[in-house]
Amino acid sequence: MNHIKSILVASAFALVAMPASAQLNRLINKAKDAVEKNERTTTMTQNQTAAASPQATGKSYYVSPTGSNRNDALTPQTAVKDLQKAIDLAEEGSVINIAEGNYLGKLDQGFIEVKKYLSLVGGWNSDFSERNPVKYITSIRPGAQQIGTSGSHASLEVYVRGKRGSTVLIDGIAFDKGQYNSYCSYAPDDARTGSPEGCETGRLLIEGENPPVPKVGGAPIGKPLLRGDVEGNVIIRNCTFVNGYHFAIEMGCVAGHFDVYNNVFVANRMSACEIRGMAPDQNLCSLDFHDNTVLFTWCRTKVQESMGVGFRFMTGLKTVNVRNNVFGCSNLGAIERTFVDGNASKEAARETNVTDNLFFMNRNNMTDGAADLVLPSGGGKWLFLAASQFEDAEQLKEYEGNREMDANEKFINAIDPAYLRGYMGINIKSSSSYDPNSAANQVNRLFGMNQQGTEIVRASMFANRYPFEKAFALFGAVEGCGAQIPLP
Repeated sequence: MNHIKSILVASAFALVAMPASAQLNRLINKAKDAVEKNERTTTMTQNQTAAASPQATGKSYYVSPTGSNRNDALTPQTAVKDLQKAIDLAEEGSVINIAEGNYLGKLDQGFIEVKKYLSLVGGWNSDFSERNPVKYITSIRPGAQQIGTSGSHASLEVYVRGKRGSTVLIDGIAFDKGQYNSYCSYAPDDARTGSPEGCETGRLLIEGENPPVPKVGGAPIGKPLLRGDVEGNVIIRNCTFVNGYHFAIEMGCVAGHFDVYNNVFVANRMSACEIRGMAPDQNLCSLDFHDNTVLFTWCRTKVQESMGVGFRFMTGLKTVNVRNNVFGCSNLGAIERTFVDGNASKEAARETNVTDNLFFMNRNNMTDGAADLVLPSGGGKWLFLAASQFEDAEQLKEYEGNREMDANEKFINAIDPAYLRGYMGINIKSSSSYDPNSAANQVNRLFGMNQQGTEIVRASMFANRYPFEKAFALFGAVEGCGAQIPLP
């Protein structure tokens, strides 16, 4: 209350020259905003405190690259070297502590499966005496050599049901498919490769695409970084999701609550986070997506006309809160609220809230201006809103506190400069050709079939590989908003 009184006093001095009615309305609005902001902050703090440390009911297990899979994993000195091995050994409710290193699953196949209620806690140093997920990197980073062994699996798959009051925790793990995906080789003088000056690679290649240019990496395979369906509570925090080919997080809430916070998402295709409700009763499912930093979310294809959103509101969840995130450089738009429940009463009962987020250069390349919120237009396409227009979005129950980011030198310096310059200069060129005398078109005319032509699309940039090591600089890049330096 003292803080609110201070606002009122300061406002009174600033408004002495205004008409009395205008002064009163201005004061009331400022007080109301302060109260609502305070309530949202208090609620967020309470939720974070409640979710901070899920109760461990099992043992503690340890994983280190220097361990042995013949060990019991019950002490730092008897750690196993394979994360999948520890998961298989652990009883439900256990905590698996993971030292820095890269983990590729059983026999380095390139994927890890969780089918129990467990806590996976990465970011430990080699002797487990200190934890810092930004300094001691615990990663799941498959490479080209895993193309033939990872099959249809995501990097981490979590499929757990049966105990609605139990929790799955994923904390301090860095996901990256920058070596697994296929890209055009870096060749800034060849427009076919989409290679902005200074980037690591040319543009991403998608399934079915094989241009006649040199390539790097593995293969285009449409699997997310983190996938699964869970009944119960899920906490995903202090993680880094980089270079996801087909979503960063794509999961289903069978029944329970998902809390996704303090993560960094960079250069993921389709969407950074898509979590859908799976229960017949949507009241059983809810989601909080907060205090994350989401950058460079790329569209479905190089034409850059669909997907490419940082966060997607999906149906089947009663309450979804998106708050205090930084959304920047989303290829189509920052937040998408286009899915409508076919059941009118369920749709009317949905509570979709977007509050206190910062937005930075989110745009659709076919429009002018910001694209911070994507809505259905009623004409078969989309409607793009800037943060200042959220009040008019009836789909949002709460909409306060959203704003465009002012020039923030620390934040901009945390982004890879070549990647940001490339994004700012994106251009897409298309050309088409038609030869009525080609052999194919002559035969088509004989059979009454359609004539054929060719269309060539050149994108100056599309989902190029982001430098994995530079993603960690984004923790704490914006004070008080987005992902912060994880606490020990």
